[in-house]
Amino acid sequence: VFLSLQLFGTLVWILVASTRVPLPVLQGWVMFVAVTAWFLSIVFLCVFLFGYANRIAVNWNQTDFLFHGATFVFYFGAFLLQAATTSLHHLPRKFNATTQEKILADHEYNLSIAASV
Repeated sequence: VFLSLQLFGTLVWILVASTRVPLPVLQGWVMFVAVTAWFLSIVFLCVFLFGYANRIAVNWNQTDFLFHGATFVFYFGAFLLQAATTSLHHLPRKFNATTQEKILADHEYNLSIAASV
């Protein structure tokens, strides 16, 4: 389970980081959630791999449940924000400009869809 979190967290991290950030507040939260969840899953993996779980008197079932519950809530919020950013792709970047450059280019729009999924 922790390996799949690392894999998908890294994938989201890469996809979001590879796009321009038209709305930094929205996509900044997405990056924060992806990086934090990735880092905490590595910490949990190391705790179990190196045997610290046997030395620390913690209910690991409850800790695992709370971690995955919080990760779900944060990732769901990040999904909503990334999807909201993706849905604004057709709006112009600068409303007063003579050229109508979109907020997200076609390639960035596809990357943003993949990051949302």
